[in-house]
Amino acid sequence: MKRNYILFFILCLCATTISAQTLEQAKELFKNKQFEKAKPVFQRYVKSNPNNASYNYWYGACCYETGEQSLSEKYLLFGAKRKVQEAFRYLGQLYFDEYRFEESQENYEQYIAMLEKSKKSTEAYEKILEKVKLAGRMLKGVEQVTIIDSFVVNKDDFLAAYKISPESGEIFTYNDYFKSQGNQPGTVYQTELQNKLFYSDRNGEKDLNIYQRNKQLNDWGKANALPDVINTPANENYPYVLSDGITLYYASDGEGSIGGYDIFVTRYNTNNDNYLMPDNVGMPFNSPFNDYMYVIDEYNNLGWFASDRYQPEDKVCIYVFIPNESKQTYNYEGEDKEMIRRAAMIQSIKSTWKDMAAVKSAKQRLTIAMYDKPEKKIVHDFEFVIDDNTLYHSENDFKSAAAKTLFKQWQQKKDDFNKISQKLEKQREEYIKANKSARASMAPGILDLEKRVEQMEAEMQQLEINVRNTEKKYLTK
Repeated sequence: MKRNYILFFILCLCATTISAQTLEQAKELFKNKQFEKAKPVFQRYVKSNPNNASYNYWYGACCYETGEQSLSEKYLLFGAKRKVQEAFRYLGQLYFDEYRFEESQENYEQYIAMLEKSKKSTEAYEKILEKVKLAGRMLKGVEQVTIIDSFVVNKDDFLAAYKISPESGEIFTYNDYFKSQGNQPGTVYQTELQNKLFYSDRNGEKDLNIYQRNKQLNDWGKANALPDVINTPANENYPYVLSDGITLYYASDGEGSIGGYDIFVTRYNTNNDNYLMPDNVGMPFNSPFNDYMYVIDEYNNLGWFASDRYQPEDKVCIYVFIPNESKQTYNYEGEDKEMIRRAAMIQSIKSTWKDMAAVKSAKQRLTIAMYDKPEKKIVHDFEFVIDDNTLYHSENDFKSAAAKTLFKQWQQKKDDFNKISQKLEKQREEYIKANKSARASMAPGILDLEKRVEQMEAEMQQLEINVRNTEKKYLTK
């Protein structure tokens, strides 16, 4: 009997010791961000002592970190009520994820106040608070968008899911287009005529910037970084240009973004050879998560964008929508705010279907785009008439070496002529807008340019005749 009592005492003592060690281990696991392993221990402690603020905070934080956000709120609120400082930070993030931006702002402000009181740096959380405030403003201008479909794909090859028409150009990964290796997350957009590239590349640092290249004869010209109004100290990626040649969509994770990557739009200003200040395209396209690769297929009248909102780490959701001719937003003050919040989150794509005829038509276009293989459009380098029966499309078509040399001179002359003509046209436009004294000073320069254009046109025409005659002479030998 005595022996059994001693054994029972030892077992009880061991159980108490193991329990204490388990709590310490759970706290160490929590500290090392091993939340899945720590969560069951904290759950037991909350059940045994539901009024312990720390236990509630630890368990709530573990729930949040392991994807049980809806469960985490109750326990984090209990911790915050008892002034557990980190509970406010988690609640701020939780409410941010759920588009409850006013509540998120309140909790982050409380957290920052606590940091200030304890003389700790608040800089990082001041930046987060600015994102929360920006998101709150964006929620008041959610665009009404008809989203016709969505599908989840692997993040590594998500571009394969984009089925855009040849008339809208082509998109590639950086590695596929440039035949490179390694961890290069950049993408490439090539115009329909295959004469311009917009792509994202390293800027000498670890950050990504967007560059442009133009086709010059048969080779790509020098890579030119887009201006600082677009390229910032953050990452810029996923460029896409509309058929107008001036509207650029891209994604950035820098200033003005509410999540990781946000989608922005800017336009090329021909008057000053620069881009306008980019605008965040807003919700529902952007979210507290990563949103990118915004494409408008004008030929099929379909829009595409990618988002990892509420997705596993290796997945991304592709949304297909009907582009609006003009932006229409929900009336935040006059409509159900919960409905607007759900629309911003894209909780249900069917709830966006207001015009069923438009949805049906768009779905048909999407089906054709995804499953019909369009004929590949042949894009020639150029078209040069030799005679009524002979049309050249490549330098390799020339049989005469002398004619090929003359043709290259003609191409260069044509490029120079186009540049001078554009310069003349620009000066004429400025002349029309100028006052009398400015016109007087501009007139001699315009007259000089007109003479140069006239002379170059004559030289170009004569050179074209020489190319044709030299090639025909060689062919008739």
